[in-house]
Amino acid sequence: MVRAKVSTIGFTKSNAENFFERLIRAGVKKLVDVRLHNTSQLAGFAKADDLAYFLKKIGGIHYVHQPLLAPADDMLKQYKKDKCDWSVYERRFLALMAERKIEERFRPEMFEDTCLLCSEEKAHQCHRRLICEYLNDKWGGVMEVRHL
Repeated sequence: MVRAKVSTIGFTKSNAENFFERLIRAGVKKLVDVRLHNTSQLAGFAKADDLAYFLKKIGGIHYVHQPLLAPADDMLKQYKKDKCDWSVYERRFLALMAERKIEERFRPEMFEDTCLLCSEEKAHQCHRRLICEYLNDKWGGVMEVRHL
């Protein structure tokens, strides 16, 4: 059985030094951006093109944007703007992952030394944690997940 070491990270409330140092210390080789919108000026150093440049220059880390692992736009708007309940968002997002059949579109080895990026500071109420839990459930627990 293939074991995959995967991390997750958010950039909110983190300065660039702390953010990149956490990735380097964790041995991350590839960062998978799971944000639906990754070009906002509010993202600072984590704006897509800038982030790809910084990752490569600072840590030799490859950047990939993967919208298939992002929430649907209406789902995200309802959660953020309408302040919908986390449990409702969680159920909807897990159903979306099942509908997209992400467990068939990806393989555990694709996540080795990978870090999933979203904006949320903590993973407990972020879809990056849900992605890992969903895939681990479908793949029989092959991912060793740590939240940076």
